[in-house]
Amino acid sequence: MTFRVKLLGIRAGGKQIIVVDDEYASRLGIHSSDRVKITYKQQNIIAIANVATDFPKKTLGIYEEVQHKLKAQEGEMVQVRPAERPESLGYIRDKLSGRRLRAPEIKDVVERHLSDIELASFVTSLYIHGTSMDEAEALTKAMVETGRTIDFGKSPVLDKHSIGGVPGDKTTLLVIPIVSAAGFTIPKTSSRAITSPAGTADRVEVLCPVDLTCEEMRSVVEKTNACLTWGGALDLAPADDLFIQVEYPLSIDPLLLPSIMSKKKAIGADYVVVDIPTGRGAKIKTIGEAHALAQEFIELGKRLGMHIQCAVTFGEQPIGYAIGPALEAKEALLTLMGEGPIDLVNKAVSLAGLLFEMMGVNDGNQKAKGILKSGEAEKKLREIISAQGGDPDVKPEDIEVGNETAEIRSEEKGRIQWINNRAMAQIAREAGTPKNRGAGVLLSKKLGDKVTKGDVLYKIFSSSAQKLESSVLLAENLNPIGITGKFGEKMLIDRIPTKKISHEKPFILER
Repeated sequence: MTFRVKLLGIRAGGKQIIVVDDEYASRLGIHSSDRVKITYKQQNIIAIANVATDFPKKTLGIYEEVQHKLKAQEGEMVQVRPAERPESLGYIRDKLSGRRLRAPEIKDVVERHLSDIELASFVTSLYIHGTSMDEAEALTKAMVETGRTIDFGKSPVLDKHSIGGVPGDKTTLLVIPIVSAAGFTIPKTSSRAITSPAGTADRVEVLCPVDLTCEEMRSVVEKTNACLTWGGALDLAPADDLFIQVEYPLSIDPLLLPSIMSKKKAIGADYVVVDIPTGRGAKIKTIGEAHALAQEFIELGKRLGMHIQCAVTFGEQPIGYAIGPALEAKEALLTLMGEGPIDLVNKAVSLAGLLFEMMGVNDGNQKAKGILKSGEAEKKLREIISAQGGDPDVKPEDIEVGNETAEIRSEEKGRIQWINNRAMAQIAREAGTPKNRGAGVLLSKKLGDKVTKGDVLYKIFSSSAQKLESSVLLAENLNPIGITGKFGEKMLIDRIPTKKISHEKPFILER
């Protein structure tokens, strides 16, 4: 059946979707979420159909992803017919039953444009039954093959990745310029925040543009040996982005290894350091879990022809003092200028040092310290900022933060015994991060620090008085910082429910 193209001018988050009116959908014999085959000038694509009641008759509304593939223009005619039911649905049912999938079956699942329900079923099946190493390898390769790959024409290519879970982790803004200043190639593609107050791309965007094309990215790497870009603009392993959309609302992550490794493979990384923050409040709770995950990364790396080194790092409190895009960018810049917090310096130097040692340097830690202390890393970051279209002369005081502020003070005397990472992240997001770059939290105290009653524990920043008020109320409710006189002295941490339940003698009418 022939339809006239209507360009909708909206994206579907990577999915190929079309809209058709209900009358002609019925004539075609299709329902919402069914697949259709669209033919235009000898080119065929499979798309998911949305059926609308109030839509122009015999008109095919196409999202930008479909238009990008077909190159069809407004008003042109295309052929539409129902598509065959893909074999991948059978493979998804097999996985739901617990059967391990073979590489060709996984490739078929990843390549097909599945509906949201089908994707959710696949992700859920992986979460319930787990992913074998063979399946992880097949998934990684399939995810790479369905997107673009980048060849920088240099070797070796280095990279660094953190599995996340700790707020304030702006380590990448130090590691990349340290490694690049030593003459190594380290193109860094990063994500934006999903559940955290800031992703690396959000932090870097405070300093310079991050939405670079592949060609622009190559140019920056050619000039500086490095880059700090947003991976979402590059079409690297696009299937992963679809899986993430399902994982996020379900708060599950069964594709952790393929998700990370596919992006690394797509940019041609040869040597990768994977940061695994561990502890209360981090994704990985115990050293045992961290070691097990590290072995999986190393094994998958071998299968993909990549050298992996894993770093198990302390994850029981935020990194540095700043949480939120602008506050973190400011702290990272100050650290490169020699004025940063010691935990941020130590972590960045340690991770950069591991990469150096993978390259044959005897004392990588010392080499990384020397580059940071000499100012070479700061100079390199400014080169990267300039190459990506930012101001290379930016000063920490030039970075704008939220003008609405509130100080949260201690109600008792003692030492900081714990900091709830998740609660801190929630408070920062309530203040407006990451959308509001200037919002966030600036800690005044860290684990082990002494406090007296009335001391400022942290300061909340926002650009909205309403959001600031909401974040303060949330902070009072969550109480994210624990203070005691001596370790183990305060055994009652919280009470659930929070309100005291009093025992009332029932009224009985006596005779």
